[in-house]
Formats: sequence, C-alpha cells, structure tokens
Amino acid sequence: MSGRGAGDARIVLDPTSERAPALRARLPRLASLSAVTVGLLDISKPRGDVFLDRLEARLSGAGAEVRRYRKPTFTKPAPLDVRQQIAVECGAVIEALAD
Repeated sequence: MSGRGAGDARIVLDPTSERAPALRARLPRLASLSAVTVGLLDISKPRGDVFLDRLEARLSGAGAEVRRYRKPTFTKPAPLDVRQQIAVECGAVIEALAD
C-alpha cells in the first residue's frame, strides 16, 4: 500500500446508503476550542457514554463548553428537534459511535 502525501485527496464515505451520494464541501476546521460550544451526541449504543465522558473532560480542559445530547435509539436518525437544538446551540458536534 502506498503512503499518502499531505496534499492527496481523501475520500469520505457517507454511511447513509445513498446510491449516488451528494458532494458536500468540508467546513473549515476550528482555529481553537476556546469559547466554542461543542455538542456531544450519544447515539444510545452501549458504552458510547463512557467514550463521551472522557471526551467531555478533554474538551473542557481545552476551553470548550460542552453540551450533551442523546438519541432515543441508535436504530433511527436523531429526532428533528434534537438536530435543530444542536444546530442552534453548538459551533461543533461529535457523534459517539461505540459498542
């Protein structure tokens, strides 16, 4: 397997099972976590909360404000009201995928 250089393109797979995935531009990376509200979305899989607890501690230590959200079940998308709340309240979001 050949190595990648810093300028090589990366392929991001969309897990939504779309036959023809929409092309989406990446958002710019945050310059700093200081004063940023980061949402942590627990998808309700086992041990996702353990991962998010540790991540919350690291993010808080880096100066971010952390808000936690939880889906009722991992088998369905997050309810619209939860997604809207995250969009309004947060500058970044991390979704936990764990078992």
